[in-house]
Amino acid sequence: MNSVKHIGDVVCAIIERNGRILIAQRPEGKSLPLKWEFPGGKVEEGECAPEALRRELCEELGITVAVRHPLTPVRYAYESFSLRLLPFLCEIESGEPILHEHCALAWVMPEMIDSYDFPAADIPILAEYRLLRSGRTA
Repeated sequence: MNSVKHIGDVVCAIIERNGRILIAQRPEGKSLPLKWEFPGGKVEEGECAPEALRRELCEELGITVAVRHPLTPVRYAYESFSLRLLPFLCEIESGEPILHEHCALAWVMPEMIDSYDFPAADIPILAEYRLLRSGRTA
């Protein structure tokens, strides 16, 4: 059996503003280089997921967010690691996103998001988000 390292829980934020969603491009030299993602990061020991998400977004983008609504967690195994991705709908309370760790940021219309290359673990989150936006539930 091919076992991969489980990196634990990773939080991510779907941040909406003016009908657009904030996405960030991963830098070269990290896992999943140049893929677009919902910003976030690893949950540290002793943190709850919303607390971890607020910390990560402050560190990575210089923003403070209100964590509004959880989406369905996604367990995914890549070739070299596995994770449990915990997505949340969020709203910026203060600050303007700036690049600290990513190589690019974009505010995209939900219907244009398929033109960006996302990691496989994010695909079910995108599907659930679309259902929510259309007023249906999974």
